[in-house]
Amino acid sequence: MRVRDCNWMMIERHLQEGGDLAVLPLGSIEQHAYLSLAVDALLSEAVAAAAAEPLKAPVFPAQPYGYTPTYMAYPGTLTLRLETLLAVLRDLVTSLHHHGFNRVLIVNGHGGNSPAAGIAAELQSQLPQLQLRWHNWWAAPRTLAFVRKHDPQASHASWMENFALTRLPGVALPSAPKPLVDYGHMALLDPQAKREYLGDGCYGGHYQLDDQVIDELWSIAVQETREAIQGPWLTPKR
Repeated sequence: MRVRDCNWMMIERHLQEGGDLAVLPLGSIEQHAYLSLAVDALLSEAVAAAAAEPLKAPVFPAQPYGYTPTYMAYPGTLTLRLETLLAVLRDLVTSLHHHGFNRVLIVNGHGGNSPAAGIAAELQSQLPQLQLRWHNWWAAPRTLAFVRKHDPQASHASWMENFALTRLPGVALPSAPKPLVDYGHMALLDPQAKREYLGDGCYGGHYQLDDQVIDELWSIAVQETREAIQGPWLTPKR
């Protein structure tokens, strides 16, 4: 139930029928080596929509911009300040709660956004009956285990984010895998030094695997996201 395919009357009817659960995808616009700059926004919304379809839960368009200051040496990357991201999430969740969505799942597609997950405790203390949960779809246990089984080096901008939705026509990918970066060293680098260290932007692993592997990864990710949408939730107070 993509909100982009609904009008306000459909949403009102859904709420009147007792639908108080909403899904809010969260992404980032940043370098992903040879893949789209919008990988995180595209995949967070797509996995949320596929997961929510049989549950009839409204999936809102992805909030595309996130917190990614360390990629600012790569043209096309856009970052919010962390306090801005927190303010945006506060406003969006408050809006959902105002309309009657008391259960909200944020489906996050970008690791850099994770510091904002702490807003759940703040909002739940301020908004009556609100239940707010955070789901990093790519890092869910079975999804990440599948990735590690096929390529222990796989990380940012590797095959694990290389889906038909994120590939660019006419762009060739390297055939050889990339050695995994040194995360400890990279954490100390400023944006320009980080670009010089990373080169194309991939953190490590194969750039592309067979579509059969990709399809299986997607199926696992959708199922785990569906389970996150289903709960656990507290029984609403009457």
